[in-house]
Amino acid sequence: MCRIIFREDDMTRQEKDVVAGGEELLEVLRFYHENGVDCVLEEGGLEARTPAVVSQEQDVGTSRAGRLSEQGADKGESQFSTDWVTAARKIAGGCSDLAELRAAIESFEGCEIKKAAMNTVFSDGNPDARIMLIGEAPGSNEDREGRPFCGASGMLLDKMLAAIGLNRKSTYISNTTFWRPPGNRRPTDFELEICKPFVEKHIALIAPSILVLVGSTACCALLNTPESISRLRGRFHEYTNPFLAHPVTTAVIFHPAYLLRQPMQKRLAWEDLKMIRAYIEQEKIAVDF
Repeated sequence: MCRIIFREDDMTRQEKDVVAGGEELLEVLRFYHENGVDCVLEEGGLEARTPAVVSQEQDVGTSRAGRLSEQGADKGESQFSTDWVTAARKIAGGCSDLAELRAAIESFEGCEIKKAAMNTVFSDGNPDARIMLIGEAPGSNEDREGRPFCGASGMLLDKMLAAIGLNRKSTYISNTTFWRPPGNRRPTDFELEICKPFVEKHIALIAPSILVLVGSTACCALLNTPESISRLRGRFHEYTNPFLAHPVTTAVIFHPAYLLRQPMQKRLAWEDLKMIRAYIEQEKIAVDF
């Protein structure tokens, strides 16, 4: 196989500009995708763009199930996938405590990303805590250590919690998937759907007084809304699932990894943290463990 390698000193100025522009565009698109940006404001106002936004939201409204079926190229694969989701819900429903749930997740073979993962990343923190955080998918650090929020993003999360008088002893932390997707990519809709019954049961067993969804993937997986995280943050939501006896007050915050890339957003993150702290004090939620 022949490989063509472009050396910078062999390229014309115009060629260099094209390459640089392509890399910049790729970074912008990656930023938009990771953070739920669904429209871009241009000169001339919103009027001309409104129909496209409405159309997009209507497409989203055709449901996650429609997108899931598209991932299976043939009907047989789609049916097989649906069977795994049904099996996951049945298994999760039969778990009566955290130990049973953890064992069930570790033995579950219906999610392909498990095959390449080093560890099952179940939780960290205090299972008696009244504050529960749900993050995105495990990354390489989490995969190695077997616990959520490690490395630089974990250190920033610890600082964010400390800023409002919390730590890992006063909170309980998990993720929307229990295994690292290859290449640290975002989980597919089907991978999120497969793990969802276990996540729902996890939340029900903890029965938190407040739930904090960390990052756009957690919001997408659990809130069942087409809205981006930038539109969901700054207010409380009511979260429920088939295993919960009653709805749980839920807040949304930016993921620490995103804040490391976009430090200008830390001001908004601080507003969200203060909102959470005010609710904890208002409801007299225990934080001393």
